[in-house]
Amino acid sequence: MTQIDSDEQRLLIVTGMSGAGRSTVGNALEDMGWYVVDNLPPQMLRPLIDLSSVAEGRIPKIAAVVDVRGSSFFADLQEILQSVRAGVDLRILFLDATDATLVRRFESVRRPHPLQGDGTILDGIGAERSRMNEMREHSDIVLDTSDFNIHQLSTAINELFSDESSTGIRVTIQSFGFKYGTPTDADLIADARFLPNPFWESDLRALNGKDEAVSTYVLGSEGAREFIEAYTVALKPVFSGYLRENKRRALIAVGCTGGKHRSVAVVEALSIALSSFPGVTVNVRHRDLGRE
Repeated sequence: MTQIDSDEQRLLIVTGMSGAGRSTVGNALEDMGWYVVDNLPPQMLRPLIDLSSVAEGRIPKIAAVVDVRGSSFFADLQEILQSVRAGVDLRILFLDATDATLVRRFESVRRPHPLQGDGTILDGIGAERSRMNEMREHSDIVLDTSDFNIHQLSTAINELFSDESSTGIRVTIQSFGFKYGTPTDADLIADARFLPNPFWESDLRALNGKDEAVSTYVLGSEGAREFIEAYTVALKPVFSGYLRENKRRALIAVGCTGGKHRSVAVVEALSIALSSFPGVTVNVRHRDLGRE
């Protein structure tokens, strides 16, 4: 397991799609004690780190918001990040959202996309996705903010970084409905649709997987307990590998048709099983619970 020297400078690069919530994330990090610099040209990262290490009242946690507004500066970002890794605990957070969500957000504030030029908002989004592909691939954390309001996004950032100094792994287990789309930021996805659907039981339809009657129905179905036990065992070497690679955050998603019954019950059971792992902290999230 790779441990972080308590004296090591910590640098978080916050990047991603315009409209995906970078400003909200910056505010949340600032509230948590990070020194946040917005729209920083990548070439200024090394001088900033050097300055913070010698300044009176040393700044141990820096978050730099870097995006396509940097224009030609952005083209050198990958090379610059490689040059600053020595002696720095460097992590990259990439914020993403669906095209439809980004269009809605830009329209709601009546602002153009920074890359749309004479085209449409979708043209700008497409150009940005193409430019940001490599950065997304090299990011440590990809967070899909499509279903978050600003308060939920701030909560998610607190969950991600409130215990960043821990040498263990923080796992979020999330239920979802396939009919609403698979979570793009999931590290692993499991399918609970092999289990009988409580939706077809009239006395269970209005309930959800957190209710005892639904949980008993789902977890009592043939193969349910066997799946949870086998999946728990299978995740042990995965988490060990994540720790060896210094990956301290993981999102495990479990889906069913609507994200209301089977996936919710399975996630609740998995959270109990995984909480017994040494060095693993578990958060539970039910993405589509409450949707019609």
